[in-house]
Amino acid sequence: MKRVLITGAAGFLGSHLCERFLKEGMYVIAMDNLITGDLRNIEHLMPNPNFEFNHHDVTKYVHIPGELDYIMHFASPASPIDYLKIPIQTLKVGAMGTHNLLGLALAKKARFIIASTSEVYGDPLVHPQTEEYWGHVNPIGPRGCYDEAKRYQEAITMAYHRYHEVETRIVRIFNTYGPRMRLNDGRVLPAFIGQALRGEDITIFGDGSQTRAFCYVDDLVEGIYRLLLSDYTLPVNIGNPSEITIKEFAEEIIALTGTDQKVVYKDLPQDDPKQRQPDITKAKEILGWEPKVSREEGLRITYDYFRSLPKERLYEESNHRGFETFKKEE
Repeated sequence: MKRVLITGAAGFLGSHLCERFLKEGMYVIAMDNLITGDLRNIEHLMPNPNFEFNHHDVTKYVHIPGELDYIMHFASPASPIDYLKIPIQTLKVGAMGTHNLLGLALAKKARFIIASTSEVYGDPLVHPQTEEYWGHVNPIGPRGCYDEAKRYQEAITMAYHRYHEVETRIVRIFNTYGPRMRLNDGRVLPAFIGQALRGEDITIFGDGSQTRAFCYVDDLVEGIYRLLLSDYTLPVNIGNPSEITIKEFAEEIIALTGTDQKVVYKDLPQDDPKQRQPDITKAKEILGWEPKVSREEGLRITYDYFRSLPKERLYEESNHRGFETFKKEE
């Protein structure tokens, strides 16, 4: 039985990866420090004899006894509301955490994949974004802690690949959505649905002309799985190229939820990207992958999930238990 370590396993995406790799017949070692992850995302996996959970911060030394076939580094705050509150921890998990896990991959002779992001392209001057585009990033702006952590993560991964010959893969993830997102994590899709369910005005930052391209989580997981098992070592965009403006997206959410909120506009945050759309030519050609789930279908599934949550979950604060602790440690 192959063994896989998944960091960030109690997060939205990590929990879906745990499910997928259990279904593929692997032994899953899940790791999370629970600063933005939530055990509720993986509690249904706990009885599985091929699943174990380690409460650990990967910026500290990582020890896993026994053999490892794959290491999937998906630990990181991933929404602006998180990484603006814990910028140093965000940088550390991208730098020190990646270094620790690459060292583990070298020692175990394990294949290693990192979750990079479309944020490495910054506020892009090229549209749609191809993997060859080097990006337009402000390294000292408020978002720099996340963008540069991911860019460094890619650089050290390629250094370990070239110098130590570690088998590495890099997935550049574009906007993803689905069940188990945190309603109040600040990202546009759960923010809009949460506001609709609470009967609040829908808040658009900027004039709503900025674009995003949303990929349903099952499609994303399939792309990640194919990339991990491929022989391709350079970055690959995984996302849905179906582009939509934020204003149009707000209108879709209002229609989906059957609510009648006002749309209110606020100032656009600094360095917020104006356009985001993946060029997925490489994913199609190398992995034979492209998204299958339409936005209409994916949004319906996601809305049904959020609507099924207990009412108190709708009003949970976005602050997580560990934020203050991590601020003191930093």
